[in-house]
Amino acid sequence: MSMDVTFLGTGSAYPSPTRGASALVLRREGECWLFDCGEGTQTQFMKSHLRAGRITKIFITHLHGDHFFGLPGLLCTLSLQSSPDPNKPPVDIYGPFGLRNFIWRSMELSHSQLLFPYTVHELVPTRDQCPAEEFKEFSDLDRDEVSPQGVQGRILHLDPVENSYLLVEDEQLVLKAFRLFHRIPSFGFVMEEKPRTGKLNVQKLKDLGVQPGPLYGKLKNGTAVVLENGVTISPSDVLEAPIPGRKICILGDCSGVVGDAAAKLCCEADVLIHEATLDDTQEEKAREHGHSTPKMAADFAKLCKVKKLVLTHFSQRYKPAAQRGEGELDITDLKRQAESVLDGQEVTLAEDFMTIEIPMKK
Repeated sequence: MSMDVTFLGTGSAYPSPTRGASALVLRREGECWLFDCGEGTQTQFMKSHLRAGRITKIFITHLHGDHFFGLPGLLCTLSLQSSPDPNKPPVDIYGPFGLRNFIWRSMELSHSQLLFPYTVHELVPTRDQCPAEEFKEFSDLDRDEVSPQGVQGRILHLDPVENSYLLVEDEQLVLKAFRLFHRIPSFGFVMEEKPRTGKLNVQKLKDLGVQPGPLYGKLKNGTAVVLENGVTISPSDVLEAPIPGRKICILGDCSGVVGDAAAKLCCEADVLIHEATLDDTQEEKAREHGHSTPKMAADFAKLCKVKKLVLTHFSQRYKPAAQRGEGELDITDLKRQAESVLDGQEVTLAEDFMTIEIPMKK
C-alpha cells in the first residue's frame, strides 16, 4: 500500500515566489489528507502532481493566517470542480476551536454555496498551550444560530488519561492530535497504521498436515481451525510476529510540546515533520515568537528516536545558495545545525513540491 508526503508550502508567515505558505499532503492509496492550508494552497495543488479533488480530510494545526487563510478559497474551487452528489461523504475538517465559525462565516459572507458536504470537528485547547494573555476561549462566538447543513461536527476535548485527542480510527489506522506550545494554541498530529498480520509459517502448517487451501485463509484472519483428527490449531501457533505499521508525525508551529503525550506518540516514528523557522543563532527570538530552531527540532527527534527528521516552515530570509541575494542566509546552515545534534544522521530540508515516500515495513 503506497504512502507518501508532498510539501505544497514550506515557508513561514507569507507565501513567496520560492516558498508557499504552509501546506502538505499525506497520500495513502490515492486518498489525500491535507495538513494546513496557507494562502495560495490551491495554486500549489495545480502546480503539483496531486489532485485536490481527492481530498477527503483536512487538518489545521493552528489558527494563524499562514496556516489556514487558503481554506475558504480551496473549498470554493473544489465546489466549482464538483458535480452535485447526494451520496458523497462529507469532507472532514479538523482544527482548533473557532475554525467552524470561520469557515461558516466565510461561506456566508461571500454567498458561497458548496456542492459537497463538509463537517468541522473542533479541538478544544488548554490554557497552557500559549502565553496566558494570548489565550482566547471564543466564548463570544454566536453558536446558537442555525449553521449550514453538514457543518456541525464533534467537539473534541483532551483525553485526560491519554493526554491526546482521538480524531480518526478504523481497521487500518489511527490518527491522534497532541498539544504544542505556540503564541496561540497549536497542535501536532500523528498517523499510525495498525500492525499487519504476520506471515503464515507454511512449513509448520505442512508439518501439521495442513495443505494450502481455505484453512490458511481462516488462520490468517485470526480464526482457529480444527483438523479432521481433532487437533486444534490457533493462529498464534502458525503466524509469525505482526508487521508494524508506518508512523508519520506532523507538528504545527511550536517552541515545545505540552505534556508527555507528544514524545510517546512520536516515539520511533518513520518520519517527523518539524518546523525550524529560524537558525540556532536566533533561538531566543524563535522562543519569543513560539517557534523552533534546527537544534530544538533535532532534540525532540532524538528524544523520540525517529528514523527521519524533515525540517520545514522556514523564514523567507533563508535561501538556497543559487537564489541568495544580499542579506539573505544559506538554508543549508539549518541542515548542518540539526545534523550536529543527531550525530550526523541525515536531516531533510523540505522544499515546495518535494515528495517523500514511506515504504511499507517487511
